[in-house]
Amino acid sequence: MIETKIRKVGNSAVMTLTTEMLAILDAKEGDSLFVLRGDDGSLKIAAHDPTLAEALAAAEVVMDENRDLLQALA
Repeated sequence: MIETKIRKVGNSAVMTLTTEMLAILDAKEGDSLFVLRGDDGSLKIAAHDPTLAEALAAAEVVMDENRDLLQALA
């Protein structure tokens, strides 16, 4: 577990990400991060959009199921 502090900047609350946290996320300054809310009220920070990953996985399934048809169309 990594502890961090919340501080006030202008009208916003800001959480500082340590170098260790950025390394775990494989992120750097200027990157976009995605925050997901869990069913239990927890928050998860991800460096990649999980909805995009789900859509790509679904598309891969469809492409695998229809490989011959897609190959004929190409």
